Amino acid sequence: MTSLWRHCGWMLLGSSLILAVSLGVRHAFGLFLPPMSAEFGWGREVFAFAIALQNLVWGLIQPFTGAFADRFGVKRTVLIGGVLYVAGLALMAYSDSPASLALSAGVLIGLGLSGTSFSVLLGAVGQAAPAEKRSMAMGVAAAAGSFGQFVMLPGSLALIAGLGWSAALLALAVLIALILPLAAMLRSPAQAQHAAGHQQTLGEALREAAGHSGFWLLALGFFVCGFQVVFIGVHLPAYLVDQHLPAQVGTTVLALVGLFNVFGTYTAGWLGSCYSKPKLLTALYLIRGVVIALFFFAPLSEWSAYAFGMAMGFLWLSTVPLTNGTVATLFGVRNLSMLGGIVFLLHQLGSFLGGWLGGWLYDRTGSYDLVWQICIGLSVMAALLNWPVREQPVARLQAETA
Repeated sequence: MTSLWRHCGWMLLGSSLILAVSLGVRHAFGLFLPPMSAEFGWGREVFAFAIALQNLVWGLIQPFTGAFADRFGVKRTVLIGGVLYVAGLALMAYSDSPASLALSAGVLIGLGLSGTSFSVLLGAVGQAAPAEKRSMAMGVAAAAGSFGQFVMLPGSLALIAGLGWSAALLALAVLIALILPLAAMLRSPAQAQHAAGHQQTLGEALREAAGHSGFWLLALGFFVCGFQVVFIGVHLPAYLVDQHLPAQVGTTVLALVGLFNVFGTYTAGWLGSCYSKPKLLTALYLIRGVVIALFFFAPLSEWSAYAFGMAMGFLWLSTVPLTNGTVATLFGVRNLSMLGGIVFLLHQLGSFLGGWLGGWLYDRTGSYDLVWQICIGLSVMAALLNWPVREQPVARLQAETA
């Protein structure tokens, strides 16, 4: 660990802090569903659609944001993303219609997240870290994002209770503004900026990845991750209230998800440096399916909900360092932010569907049961998709190291 910080300390520290703030606030959005829906008389689909749109915009723009970061630097990308994120939260605080909510929580925050979250920052960390420590470095940065979730969920709930939902969103906008000075820490070591030999163009990178089956298998597996985490993150608090548990239980469960994901993402990054990352992804998705099935089919209580939060938390974003690490192994780090962004696009398409479908089915059936069952089936599908991926560099990289 000491040598890891010595190689990419500033980049890793800055990325970790920015991810903690950016993703900590992002994971708290589900807490605003009940008060905003109640005040304006919206069904759950209105808020769910705005968050689903956020994830869709985030995913659609991410490959372009990643390409921008690969060419013009992560610092500039984070600054632009941070400004858009602050603007989105400020406008969301005054949203009083489905259209204004979709513009603020959906479009602006989605654009902001594309410049301040995993694909850009893990891409920069991957470029800065030595190859043998890359998976662990990504795990450390991803774990920081999880710690932000653990801290911000109870913090956001306290803000809503003490200030009301509108003022709470303005307070979160002030917090997100801290990303702007933190961007000054994103300094890459010289060797990451000036690699020797032929510099692969964007077009060459896209053609190479598009012709690689493992790239698309990883992306399709990541679709499942997005579906599951956004459905649970947005709808779990409301689901638990529907099951006659106190509202505080849902917040506590999501906080436990964040806390245990700190350990899960770090462990995944460490294991990814020792074992096959695609095989670890296969095991992770299968275990997810078992955990969700036990939660859904077993009798529900406060303690079973807490157990679900702890178990799901350990698996929550553990997919991120393993998936991005596999992309780096296959194709190198020159265009990692862009290629990671394309894989992340599939994640966000799943996120859109998970967030929106949860609200749509609930408004029409009065139940989340079908979506829980879909989550279980998708876990099996993701495991099958990741199993055949071979963690072997493409011929270009093998020729460069020969």
